[in-house]
Amino acid sequence: MIYIIFIGIALLSYVVQESLRSKFQRYSRVPLGGAMRGQDVARKMLADSRITDVQVTSTRGTLTDFYNPANHTVNLSDGVYATNSVAAAAVAAHECGHAVQHAYGYAPLRLRTALVPAVEFASQWVTWVLLAGILLVNVFPAILGVGVALFAITTLFSLVTLPVEIDASRRAIQWLEWSGITHGETTEMAKDALRSAAYTYVVAALGSLATLIYYALILLGGSRRD
Repeated sequence: MIYIIFIGIALLSYVVQESLRSKFQRYSRVPLGGAMRGQDVARKMLADSRITDVQVTSTRGTLTDFYNPANHTVNLSDGVYATNSVAAAAVAAHECGHAVQHAYGYAPLRLRTALVPAVEFASQWVTWVLLAGILLVNVFPAILGVGVALFAITTLFSLVTLPVEIDASRRAIQWLEWSGITHGETTEMAKDALRSAAYTYVVAALGSLATLIYYALILLGGSRRD
């Protein structure tokens, strides 16, 4: 049964990723009413939110946009930074939504940021500890227990990420409408693009949770045999 769930999640992940790419490409061909590029949208949202300590920079790749709370930068991918489109505006506003969360102390973002060091440590060791734990589950089940605990940290991070991303999109849409950058049909396009992006985080969280349950069941099975 668990393997069917994994296959289902893998297929769902593929469908969601393809849908996101397709919508991003489609809405990247729809220009905004004005001449604002992604970088202009980002800077305006930051200014309107009275945030003066965040810089907007460009980063290579496609859909590689992110906000870095460590150095206060909104990093926009090539297809967003210099492009005038609904997709660029939606992504830029979403990333600035994270900057607004940071500036106003949004609790889930603070929790996610606090988890980063633990997640980095867990990600470095979890694969090897789980492998050793599965091989030795009948001899030293505690090793697998440590592996499950490490994986639980990464799962918690995925779950905490959900409200952070959803809230950033909510802030983005509200501001895009309020500022008049999008309206009517273009607002619906922006919502659609950000909704598809949110689904990727939902699927990732479900996959992580299912994997955690799988390893926990192996651990319980080994412990019962002891």
